[in-house]
Amino acid sequence: MKSELPDILCLQETKARPEQLEKELTSIAPYESYWHWADKKGYSGVATYTRQKPLNVQCHLGVERFDGEGRVIISEHRNFVLFNVYFPNGQMGDERLQYKLDFYEELIAACNQRVQDGRKVIICGDFNTAHRDIDLKNPRENENRSGFLPIEREMLDKFLASGYVDVFRHLYPEKVQYSWWSYRTRARARNIGWRIDYFYVSRNMLDDIEDCTILNEIEGSDHCPVALFIKD
Repeated sequence: MKSELPDILCLQETKARPEQLEKELTSIAPYESYWHWADKKGYSGVATYTRQKPLNVQCHLGVERFDGEGRVIISEHRNFVLFNVYFPNGQMGDERLQYKLDFYEELIAACNQRVQDGRKVIICGDFNTAHRDIDLKNPRENENRSGFLPIEREMLDKFLASGYVDVFRHLYPEKVQYSWWSYRTRARARNIGWRIDYFYVSRNMLDDIEDCTILNEIEGSDHCPVALFIKD
């Protein structure tokens, strides 16, 4: 945060509960922070830090089966609505895979409602799905693994068909770059990764975008940050 000084910082899979967070973590000047906790300890969670106070903050989707997992913060700003999202992982079986697909459907509907209301929308976070072959090192070896299943990739197709743009891929259609590497088998050192962290924007927001970059040099997690630059 101190080196990049973002106007807004979005975190996913924070895992922390309120009683675990010292004030030094929640009140980092000049930022205000907003948190959505999971009911289950040590699980999920998202946080949004902003330099300028949002017009409104909603820490839920309004659907009980999703809101208990602490996956969404919706912050309304002067020129856009920002969805900070930690999408479910579908690897724990058919039930969790269906939960993930249902979550996608509900989120798309929530985004569409804002666009229909005349707002510009940004969706960012860990989507837990690689979209195309270019978005992971070994697509054929992973085509039967959750995170690259055809039914999951179809949900990203639906997202884009609903009027949203994958900003990084829009700007860099042929660029091979990843945002997540397994902790196993020195995957990051060998760059055997996946691009599963995205910025999607509604089409009416596209002219406001200056750049979108993946900050591979920043370590400290199995993910690296992704940055969106908006025209001043």
